[in-house]
Amino acid sequence: MPSQKKSGAILGYCNIVVKNLVSLIYVPLLLHFLGQADYGVFQMTNSVVFALALLSAGFYGSYVRFYMRERAAGSSDTDAGIRRLNCMFLLVYLAVAALCLIGGFFMVVYVRQIFQHGLTPSEISLARTLIMIMVVNVAVTMASTPFDSYIIAHEQFIFQQSRQLFTNLAQPFIAVLLLVAGMGAVGVAIAQLSISVILLFLNVRYAVKKLSMRFQFNGLEWSLFKAVAAFSFWIFLNQIFDLVNNNVPSFLLGAMDSAKAVAVFAIAIQLRGIFFSLSTTMSNVFVPQVNRIVAETDDNEQLTELMTRVGRYQMILFWYLLGGFVLIGHFFVKIWAGEENVNAYWLALVMVVPVMIPLSQTLGIEIQRAKNKHKIRSLIYVLTAVVDVVITAVFIPKISYWAPAIGYIVSIILGTGFFMNWYYHTRIGLDMMYFWKHQLPTIGLAVVVSLPCIVGTRLLPVNSILDFIIWGVIYSVLFGLGALRVSLTGEERAKVLGYVHKLIWH
Repeated sequence: MPSQKKSGAILGYCNIVVKNLVSLIYVPLLLHFLGQADYGVFQMTNSVVFALALLSAGFYGSYVRFYMRERAAGSSDTDAGIRRLNCMFLLVYLAVAALCLIGGFFMVVYVRQIFQHGLTPSEISLARTLIMIMVVNVAVTMASTPFDSYIIAHEQFIFQQSRQLFTNLAQPFIAVLLLVAGMGAVGVAIAQLSISVILLFLNVRYAVKKLSMRFQFNGLEWSLFKAVAAFSFWIFLNQIFDLVNNNVPSFLLGAMDSAKAVAVFAIAIQLRGIFFSLSTTMSNVFVPQVNRIVAETDDNEQLTELMTRVGRYQMILFWYLLGGFVLIGHFFVKIWAGEENVNAYWLALVMVVPVMIPLSQTLGIEIQRAKNKHKIRSLIYVLTAVVDVVITAVFIPKISYWAPAIGYIVSIILGTGFFMNWYYHTRIGLDMMYFWKHQLPTIGLAVVVSLPCIVGTRLLPVNSILDFIIWGVIYSVLFGLGALRVSLTGEERAKVLGYVHKLIWH
């Protein structure tokens, strides 16, 4: 599968580039057509409804592990064990989709009571319509997930990323057409639902016809379901942490402050999401490999080396993007989202700095799950999520959208920072001293390259598109040359220079 991994990773980063380029046009268009308030309602509603997807998160993380266990035991895709596993996950997700619809019904019924202190009557009416559409969207996504999991277990990353590329291009295109037709935020929600339905059919067709996914409904093992449920429960708790950090703040801002405050915070979250997408794109292609290593040998030295190598690449990308954002991000946010949303730059910046730790260690999450040692992590993350909620709720009346930013920072430092590195080293069996030893050169490089550039932008500020491009090119060249010399090994440096040579001369 090397070509699948390599091509999948390349396509993944192409997806990130395409998605962000599309966002350059898409988000300003949303703000233009919807206005600050309706855009805030849309983002807040999207965050609230997305909470329903939490119901499936644990089972999604379970499939690859149990599939690899069956394969390590000698089962093939045509054997009864894997067919029953497929059937069980399909039934679970259909049940979860039904629960999503039920949960959405109650959200629609009580939408006025939930948002009466933060939204106007017209905004509440819009929120009700959006919830109805988005709940159906989540249910469709749930029905598609078993097939998506099967595709990932087979390491079909080219199909997975090609499908994502289609989503990144088609969804904004349909949404803009519906916005021009005057459908507003409802049109954007309908565009999302339309793409989800198309992806459902694509996933089912590829998994069943191309990969021969089969189901066996008789002889389902209750013991297997209990094992999957026990394993998934702790992932479920961990997803509560992600839910709180990514969605509850928007809900609280909508309920306690205003839709405009939600809009500013939502833009900051979108900027923060760019960093997460860079990290998870690379680690996702190694999930089957991690589960295979644990199932076959459980070699901690091999797992440490793999996590360190992937983490080093993630660290290079993280610091390159962070340094560039510090340097020219303020001007970018001002022309992209408008002067009224410029504080999203500072919000994003303070929230992004501490996520350097979890974003360089995303493969460690999969190692924990493969080893079935993710229980304590989930409990700690739930506790830090509570801290986040308390800080957010207490300080929103005083400092508005800065409250969830502070709560997020505290939860990240306590949970993914101090606790997780101790846990990886002492309980999982990974050598974290080895890990950080190989990350320090990149951190030092980022400081050495960024500081002179920051001083330079104070002398020659970024006040135009030309200034933006010039400083972006200067920073990129300096960081790229530095990364070649400091961050990469001799073998990796030779490969990169070889690719550049071929690109120039061929």
